[in-house]
Amino acid sequence: MSSMNRRQFVKLAGGAVLAVGALPTIGHGKTKARVIVIGGGYGGGTAAKYLRLYDPSLQVTLIEKNKEYISCPLSNEVLAGDRNLDSLTFGYGGLKGHGVDVIHDEVTEIDPEKKTVATGGGRQLEYDFVVVSPGVGYRWGAIEGYNPSAVEAMPHAWEAGEQTLRLRRQIRAMEDGGTVFIVAPPNPFRCPPGPYERAAQISHYLKANKPKSKVIILDPKYAFSKQKLFQQGWEMHYPGMIEWVGGHQDGKVIEVDPKRKLLVTEFEEHKAAVANVIPPQKAGPIAEKTGLTDDSGWCPVDPRSFESTIHSDVHVIGDSCIAGAMPKSGYAANSQAKVLAAAIAAKASGKRLPEPSYVNTCYSLITPDHGISVAAVYSIQDGEISGVEGAGGLSPLEASAEQRKEEALYAHSWYRNVTADIFT
Repeated sequence: MSSMNRRQFVKLAGGAVLAVGALPTIGHGKTKARVIVIGGGYGGGTAAKYLRLYDPSLQVTLIEKNKEYISCPLSNEVLAGDRNLDSLTFGYGGLKGHGVDVIHDEVTEIDPEKKTVATGGGRQLEYDFVVVSPGVGYRWGAIEGYNPSAVEAMPHAWEAGEQTLRLRRQIRAMEDGGTVFIVAPPNPFRCPPGPYERAAQISHYLKANKPKSKVIILDPKYAFSKQKLFQQGWEMHYPGMIEWVGGHQDGKVIEVDPKRKLLVTEFEEHKAAVANVIPPQKAGPIAEKTGLTDDSGWCPVDPRSFESTIHSDVHVIGDSCIAGAMPKSGYAANSQAKVLAAAIAAKASGKRLPEPSYVNTCYSLITPDHGISVAAVYSIQDGEISGVEGAGGLSPLEASAEQRKEEALYAHSWYRNVTADIFT
């Protein structure tokens, strides 16, 4: 970080967490409000746990279709061969230990008028408050030829799990000298630095195993997150192996042919050995189906409580919501969930909403010993979530090799701590 040191950031970040409501409870013993949380990832898992911590009298039910959660953060290391999926996989026993009722089922309908949630398994549950944390949905068809059936030949791997393994298998089966194409999505999308970290992690594998190969990123954007830091790292560790083609260089893919592994831009056709197509994104399907989205495809919310501005007592957090200056990241979802939990606990017990503050840190790994980061503290300014001036910043370009190694250690430490915060 350049504008402040890490010790100062951690101090501010700790203050941000406390600002959402001090943990001996906000509404202890006075309420029996029923809260349903939909989605058990970084946002939903945190919300379910902290709702119970802030007010143990709340009846909290988490509905998540999968029995285990696989983390997207650090999943690019699976492509490099430095990590397996088991290290990214978590069960929900910890949340049950906090008194959360966990149901493994798929939500098929939210009725904001009747205040009910229906599931594919035939359940009909009533709520006083519902929290929607469904991650992202994909704009199938925004790239001609890219639809759900195309992901077998051209995996997006933007959800960790089988997609990640499919992409890894394709890279490992590729002949040396082949080209891996990454199609980056337009803003906004989940994990803004993700495609560029992925290019580095794939190149880390290729350098050791298929050194004649290369990675080309086709990108509709004219710039990207942590760009100078990434490009510096690419040149340092993978000279000539990674090429970024931005929107001003005909980087926007408008059509694909999955059978031929063909990527079409306005002026060129690119034949890929491996094509990782990350499609344009929008709010998760259940948010869209419930009518929580506006014309942007994302969910407008009150930044103090994350309550939908369209339906009352419905709250949206994480990737699906419109959260001002906050990126769509795992740590942002974790921070939003704590603000949300404090707000619901206060409202359920008839107390004033606490004044919120938010935090985000995003680490990226260029090699196992070269990490970079961006961090920020946020507050509400003029009715929107905005960055606090002077709080946070980027890793310095002039950092030493030892500092880069420390950043990589911080990345793994952050992951262990945030997942323990959610799932234990």
